[in-house]
Amino acid sequence: MNEKRPNVLIVDDEEHIRKLMKVVINSIGYKVVGEANNGEDALNIFKLLKPDILLLDINMPIKTGEEVLEEVIKNFPNTVVIMLTSVSDLESVQNCIKLGSRGYIRKDTPITKIGVIIKNTWQTFLSAKKR
Repeated sequence: MNEKRPNVLIVDDEEHIRKLMKVVINSIGYKVVGEANNGEDALNIFKLLKPDILLLDINMPIKTGEEVLEEVIKNFPNTVVIMLTSVSDLESVQNCIKLGSRGYIRKDTPITKIGVIIKNTWQTFLSAKKR
């Protein structure tokens, strides 16, 4: 099974969360291709790099995660977007799922579980694509 190693863009306004996600991504063998700390930069970097997976914080400056998600899915529907949230505001999470997010990760989730969630989400996407 020689599958492509997915490229990941990490977007969060908190540097320590970006660093943590980078460690997790590297530990599961995926490749971090970029980082952004606000929604506007996220869109610009996304359009330039076109990563396979976008880890996207919901609450960010300039453009919210929901605004970024909506634009990314509209223009790049085959992107796996996983939302990051520090609050489990069910309404925001449900709205992101409606907009096209393939899942979400609470920031207080144990590191080992974060990696599992990302891998499972990617594998589910690949399986659905093959059908």
